[in-house]
Amino acid sequence: MREALTFRLYAVGWRLVRALPEATAHRLFQLLADVLWRRRGTGVRQLEANLLRAAPGSSPLELRALTRAGMRGYLRYWCDTFRLPDWDRERVVDRVRVIGEEHLRANTGPGQRGVVAALMHMGNWDHAGAWASLTGVSVSTVAERLRPERLFDRFLAHRKSLGMEILPLTGGEGQLLEALGHRLRQGWLVPLLADRDLTGTGLPVTMLGEAARLPAGPAMLALRTGAALHPLSIWHEHTESGRPGIVLEFLPEVAVPPVSVGRTRARLELMTQQVADAFGAAITAHADDWHMLQPVWTADHDRPR
Repeated sequence: MREALTFRLYAVGWRLVRALPEATAHRLFQLLADVLWRRRGTGVRQLEANLLRAAPGSSPLELRALTRAGMRGYLRYWCDTFRLPDWDRERVVDRVRVIGEEHLRANTGPGQRGVVAALMHMGNWDHAGAWASLTGVSVSTVAERLRPERLFDRFLAHRKSLGMEILPLTGGEGQLLEALGHRLRQGWLVPLLADRDLTGTGLPVTMLGEAARLPAGPAMLALRTGAALHPLSIWHEHTESGRPGIVLEFLPEVAVPPVSVGRTRARLELMTQQVADAFGAAITAHADDWHMLQPVWTADHDRPR
């Protein structure tokens, strides 16, 4: 019954948000974000703890304000994601500004290396994926399974409608790394959320001066296939017309270390540490757009919740 209710609430909310004018929908979700922020539930408290690492000199009031902005960014992600299927090509493409686009264009397409984009829970990666698809880049990515199953299927169909190929993180057919590797060898873009270790088997890194674990998948794919690995930062801004949009910044490539560095794990750890360094700098620069409501650092995983 709980899963059925969850699906119904999402379905009703999805229809309602798509029917509202854009400005009204954004105001509604901003109000909801403020309500959740004031309630200080588990997710909000974890976001606050995460953002403290990005802004360690913040006063309690400054940290609360930053957390509020983070919650507003998180709810804005959901608002825009619900509305994306109704946006025309102009709306999707014209409200994206890209920094380092040459990294993407040089390595995607037939006969190219392919690109692994290591993402954070920042900005709106669904909008980024739709932009890539509409501008001639084939996109394949991974989705964490949701409960209820009907909700997961709906999100799957939603992202496919934006032009992306979606593979389930668990329970899919075949080997996930092999399938993604095949796409990279065809010159595709493979964006992967990589700022949270979902499996408990992540590689140890230091991020923003503190021990954490990040997934090995992006580095592993680049090592296996020769694809270009680029951390990708995404944040919101207003366009020149004054309308809301997003910025995509393809950060410098994380190169595969030579064999002389050591065994495969040592090379993966070195690459993943470089990803963590890029993430830390991007989060510090745009902390209010990083909406990570789950534990990232080892200390938080070890602390009773």
